[in-house]
Amino acid sequence: MKILLTNDDGIGSEGIRTLIRVLSPVHDVWVVAPETEKSGGSHSITLRDSIRVRKLGDRLFSCRGTTADCVMVSVLGLVPAGIELVISGINHGPNLGTDILYSGTAAGARQGALMGIPSVALSTARYAPPFDFIAGAEFAARNLEIFRELGTDDHFLNINFPSTASRDCETVITFPSRRIYRDELSTYTAPNGDIYCFMGGELPDAHPEEGSDCMVLTQGRISISPIHAHPRNWASIEENYRGVKFK
Repeated sequence: MKILLTNDDGIGSEGIRTLIRVLSPVHDVWVVAPETEKSGGSHSITLRDSIRVRKLGDRLFSCRGTTADCVMVSVLGLVPAGIELVISGINHGPNLGTDILYSGTAAGARQGALMGIPSVALSTARYAPPFDFIAGAEFAARNLEIFRELGTDDHFLNINFPSTASRDCETVITFPSRRIYRDELSTYTAPNGDIYCFMGGELPDAHPEEGSDCMVLTQGRISISPIHAHPRNWASIEENYRGVKFK
């Protein structure tokens, strides 16, 4: 299978490197990822500047742009035609519920779907090492055909692995939770009067809703949320995944 890998943690992150190691021996894997971290970049794209792309190896490129830029330049010509699946991740930390609005990881998968390619965003629930990226990468490898067969330009899959991810974890089709953010602002005023703002706060929580992505993760299960790619109301697509047996 011809696969495009990207992420928002940067080309050198452990998550994407693990996917490369697991998928490359069997599949035609192309990697186009930001040269630096773009976490929280959402679905921004570069319109008024050039996007530098640097070849680092065979089918391996870094991109000065955003995660969405990486997918766009790849599909529009950087990667030879025929991409069958876009995988964004594996993210260092979860992307749950309304996190999807901010997530560059989700944006990579969304951009792939908007361009007509089945797409998946992968994230792990841990915020700090050790990360179990191997389990997530092996899960992706086992289910590539399912991702491709069920993928449409209407949606992408947002998959989160629990911190205890293993081959034996149950998969659950979920809906995005409503996240609770406790953002705090700290400021510093420089001698010249400029104000420097620093965003911080406690880690987000979520409303406890049965069947939500956050609830399923806390139960030690893998959350799989089909996410609409277009900003309009669609008929439910979740039923397409009911009864699907992920390997």
